[in-house]
Amino acid sequence: MHPTEILIRRLRANTRLSDEDAAAVKTLPVDVKQLTADTCVVREGDCPKRSCLVLSGFLCRSKIAERGKRQILSFHIPGDIPDLQSLFLRVMDHDLAAISAATLGFVDHSALSALIEQRPAVARAFWCETLIDAAIFREWIVNVAVRQAPARMAHLLAEMRERLAAVGLVGDDEFEFPVTQPELAEALGLSIVHVNRVLQGLRADGVCPSAHTSAGFNPPGTFMLCSSVDAAF
Repeated sequence: MHPTEILIRRLRANTRLSDEDAAAVKTLPVDVKQLTADTCVVREGDCPKRSCLVLSGFLCRSKIAERGKRQILSFHIPGDIPDLQSLFLRVMDHDLAAISAATLGFVDHSALSALIEQRPAVARAFWCETLIDAAIFREWIVNVAVRQAPARMAHLLAEMRERLAAVGLVGDDEFEFPVTQPELAEALGLSIVHVNRVLQGLRADGVCPSAHTSAGFNPPGTFMLCSSVDAAF
């Protein structure tokens, strides 16, 4: 499979993209790299000249507070270009790192710029993705600020299910999400002990399985109700 196939699938989940536009996306020169877990892709303060497309694995964006505590800002899945904003915002204001073994496809900014100048529909598709990104950020603010811990966890897992389903990576309402409890704590603004208790509660309710690297909804509707997530966002 061509490295850009997962990107085209992602863009077409939210935007009409013609075969001609998809063919233009396929012409992007992609430098494929394999990363191990906990590898930093780009750091705050860097001025990258290329963006990365997630081909497999999971990444996260994060910032380090004054006392050295990390806040995870978002998780990223295959089909995402988590640092697309570096095409216009030259200095990174956060870190981007792999939380699992991952395969990334790096695309020079010059090639991306040429593509969006030549194909307005592709430019609109990328713009749509940044707007969806912003909508998810708004939900994360609400999640961390006002929801109770079980709803925070349920909302995050429901979000991941909807996003992975959009690129065909959910089967039988199960999906891979290789995240650790410390990483969940950093994403949800909870202690590791609290995360452990919440997961135990969800498992006791039969909503979340006991596996460490996958998640499932049993039944899916119950989980969506617990999380209050809107699939439309």
